[in-house]
Amino acid sequence: MISVGIDVSKGKSTVCAAKPYGEVLMTPRDFKHTKDDLDSLVKQLSRFKEEIHIIMEATGNYHLPIYQYLKSKGYQVAIINPLEMKRYRCQGIRNPKTDKIDSYIIAQYGIDFWYRFTPNSDMEESRAELRLLGLQYTSYMRIRTIRCQDLCHILDRTTPGVYGLLDDFNRNNGQDKLCDFAEKYWHCDNITKYSEKLFVERYNAWLKKKGYRQNENEARQLYFIAKNAIPTLDSKLSSTKLLVQEAVNVLREVDSSLYDILNQLKTLSKMMPEYDTVLAMKGIGETLAPRFIAEVGDPRRFHSAKALIAYAGIDAPPYQSGQFIGTKRHISKRGSANLRKLGYELMDSVNKHKSSYYGDPVCEYFMKKRNEGKPYRVAMIAAFNKFLRIYHSHVSAVLNEHDKNH
Repeated sequence: MISVGIDVSKGKSTVCAAKPYGEVLMTPRDFKHTKDDLDSLVKQLSRFKEEIHIIMEATGNYHLPIYQYLKSKGYQVAIINPLEMKRYRCQGIRNPKTDKIDSYIIAQYGIDFWYRFTPNSDMEESRAELRLLGLQYTSYMRIRTIRCQDLCHILDRTTPGVYGLLDDFNRNNGQDKLCDFAEKYWHCDNITKYSEKLFVERYNAWLKKKGYRQNENEARQLYFIAKNAIPTLDSKLSSTKLLVQEAVNVLREVDSSLYDILNQLKTLSKMMPEYDTVLAMKGIGETLAPRFIAEVGDPRRFHSAKALIAYAGIDAPPYQSGQFIGTKRHISKRGSANLRKLGYELMDSVNKHKSSYYGDPVCEYFMKKRNEGKPYRVAMIAAFNKFLRIYHSHVSAVLNEHDKNH
């Protein structure tokens, strides 16, 4: 039995091969992530005639070149959670850390846990693409939040009070009402130069032209806000209009990217066998379904629903020592932050539409916890926990049936 430990960094990896009882077959050495260097690594590994386990830590995108190259050469590679490896490494008193020491410790980990070795199976190409799109969508949403804040700060100096009234982004068609409004009415003076009646007429005509629903009450609110606002940037300054419109342009570019990514997510997710099953679940619509499918992937990769719940980071690990048993435990928050965020969006939808979700087990469980006096977040986490159990069961059954028929 030979364990090969690989400490991955950007552009290069340090590799060490070891056998039981501390015997080192290949002293730690660096290999660049180039074809020539990795060919040299494979040539050295091919000299070993015993069973080989290759271990490396997950390092974002850095480990992908060497992982895919070794997989293409027929080697089985296990990707280890960095937290697990960190806890394994910190067993001594001094705990020195270099790339060479790390590669040896990873190789030793492979020896100590030889029979727990589970090589990572490549996801289907379509699921890998979905996963990447989902991650990019989340990343762009974070950027959009920052861009929205920037636009809000500028509007607070030109048209205070408008941001909270018109913050309406439609993910399904890419329309952003706030951007459209700020582009035309970028200062209070652009509104108050009309009488209220004339502004209402012009605003409704503008809404119709842009494809929004006409709203006289909204127009009157906007006029009232503009009439009573105290702008701190003069509309006569040439830079005022420039700042507002540039903030609008940047936000629109992000909105356009989000719209395109979401459309691609929808297209690919509809090809997945579980799409209709996921879409039929209460609280999940055409926007959330592709993102759940992208983030969870094939739920059968989790040995049970508990493993999926742990992956979401909403589990509360048991804590017991002697006669003490911990009962008030917080969720671990270790795992996919994206999946937890999707859970918050899902439960927010369930809470808003609970009157129409009568009979749904997740909604009823949520309401049961609320009626017991549980805080909103506690009830939400408990209901999301139940949802993931149902998701794992239903989607796994659909995928098993699909595999059987194909």
